[in-house]
Amino acid sequence: MRAAKEFFDWLEAKGVTQITAIESVHVAAYIEQLQRARSAPTAKLRLAALRHLFDWMAIDQLTPTNSATAVRGPRPIVRRGKTPVLDPAEARQLIDAIDTATFIGLRDRALIGLMVYSFARIGAAIGMRIEDVYPQNRRLWVRLHEKGGKQHAMPCHHNLESYLHDYIDGANLANDPKPLLFQTYSRATGQVAGNPLPQANAYAMITPMR
Repeated sequence: MRAAKEFFDWLEAKGVTQITAIESVHVAAYIEQLQRARSAPTAKLRLAALRHLFDWMAIDQLTPTNSATAVRGPRPIVRRGKTPVLDPAEARQLIDAIDTATFIGLRDRALIGLMVYSFARIGAAIGMRIEDVYPQNRRLWVRLHEKGGKQHAMPCHHNLESYLHDYIDGANLANDPKPLLFQTYSRATGQVAGNPLPQANAYAMITPMR
């Protein structure tokens, strides 16, 4: 909706006030101008929205054709990702600095250890359930639910195995395999609250290291 509104406001400023008067040249000029003012991914997203909009209008015969189909979008080149990465020394410093005398400390160490030793995405890590940590062939394994419904299972590093055992036992999570593994903490009861740990909270764990 925002993409459509911005585009139609731009058209009105250019003197184009009829939908049937919109041509590919208008869409191309708008996207080119947008690239100079905004990032390439934003321009690409706006173009995709306009293509969907004009598809709908063409199907309902509001316009003769899709005026955005022939317009090429930008191709952003990412040479360096934006996700902060800890080197081994920083990861060890972070893990060693966690106060594991508390439930929260055990949880945070287990979560950070999982991401360090398995290279798990934060979304996959906080989406795990207790049953996704399981023994197999005398080793502890973890199962990550990735995008597109894919599952990725792997054996744990011995440090990660220790972190997960300490957390699950310390939080009394072993009796029910269905709840989420990484949960929020209730100050009122002193126990896990059953709610998923927000991704922003997980990111805040490593922010001081950056």
